[in-house]
Amino acid sequence: MLTKVLWLSLAGACGTVSRYLICEIAGKFKSCPLPIGTFAVNIIGSFLFGLLYASAQSRFNLNHETRTILLVGFMGAFTTFSTFAFDTAKLVQTQQWAHVIGNIGGQVLLGVVAMVAGVLLGRAI
Repeated sequence: MLTKVLWLSLAGACGTVSRYLICEIAGKFKSCPLPIGTFAVNIIGSFLFGLLYASAQSRFNLNHETRTILLVGFMGAFTTFSTFAFDTAKLVQTQQWAHVIGNIGGQVLLGVVAMVAGVLLGRAI
């Protein structure tokens, strides 16, 4: 059990650092009115989660513990739904309604599309 927790922690740390780096890179696009870092991480994360989920079972035949480390550890730390909610709440507080709708609609719709694409690619490879 301790070994599994240590692996989960390491994977989570890697996911957190990956999220931070992507948000930093995306943050350089100051002209975008949406929280583009969170947006990018949620779409990339949705795709990667689907890809890892599908390919871990079909392509790589990873055991349950390894899948848990990848999906719960890395992906759990990488994806940022709570940050998405916080960023959206900030847009609501400033009454930027078009940006609220664009942020929610864009991330949810593209996230679902990215998840399906990841699953399909994961099953295909």
